[in-house]
Amino acid sequence: MSVSTNLHIRTWPELRAALTLIKPITWFPPMWAYLCGAISSGGAVLDNWALVLVGIILAGPVVCGMSQAANDWCDRHVDAINEPDRPIPSGRIPGRWGLWIALAMTGLSLILGSFLGPWGFGATVVGVLAAWAYSAEPIRLKRSGWWGPGLVGLCYEGLPWFTGAAILSAGAPSGPIILIALLYALGAHGIMTLNDFKALEGDRQMGVHSLPVKLGPERAARVACWVMALPQIAVIALLFTWQKPIFALIITASVIAQGAAMRVLLRNPKDKAPWYNGTGVMLYVLGMMVAAFALRGMA
Repeated sequence: MSVSTNLHIRTWPELRAALTLIKPITWFPPMWAYLCGAISSGGAVLDNWALVLVGIILAGPVVCGMSQAANDWCDRHVDAINEPDRPIPSGRIPGRWGLWIALAMTGLSLILGSFLGPWGFGATVVGVLAAWAYSAEPIRLKRSGWWGPGLVGLCYEGLPWFTGAAILSAGAPSGPIILIALLYALGAHGIMTLNDFKALEGDRQMGVHSLPVKLGPERAARVACWVMALPQIAVIALLFTWQKPIFALIITASVIAQGAAMRVLLRNPKDKAPWYNGTGVMLYVLGMMVAAFALRGMA
């Protein structure tokens, strides 16, 4: 392992490293999903802008940021192999500061969630527990290539969508909203599998049984593509059933474009996974917003 000697010198974390630790780039999916949920509820989003804003901040910078800090702390030995320049193994966040940051943000998550009523607070508790269950021993669901990405997909897409809809409607979301949120959460399993490609070597050495480790890059990429595509096809079918053909056709066009990107991905999965995360995934999340507006019309 390559760990910087700064680990034995620095006593306070670098501010820039602390921001890197909570990974702002990862905040977008749950923030977007929360907004999708708020829109799909049919509630007055602009009239309730404060609730929407607090929920977006909670879903992204706070809960997602906390989960990233917890994951980096629990993964510090793996990161020393895969990415030794990351904040904890490089020593820019020394000692137990990574753990303390994660715990402080856990407390902040629960405090902020309490301002969103029983639905918001309950969802926050679920999200916090899921974040620690994913990363921390003895549960560490990250070790499983099936359970780990499934849990992350549920918490990144399904739970924020459900929460945004529940808060704006001041009650349990409708069946169609829950079903669409669940389908997009299931599809996000494939996105999380592609994200595991960057840690392939370290996961193999540290006994993390991600799908790229278990199945190999080529088979794992094919599984990820099917897992992303099939739930979207189900969303399209449901929208046609619910007499929302225009929305269904827009998502169909998105899936066709994703299929073209998937063909590029499958030619060289290990090298093209980051590229797909910047192209195909964007089409995926745009489809989520289209579905949210379709559901709004049904409310």
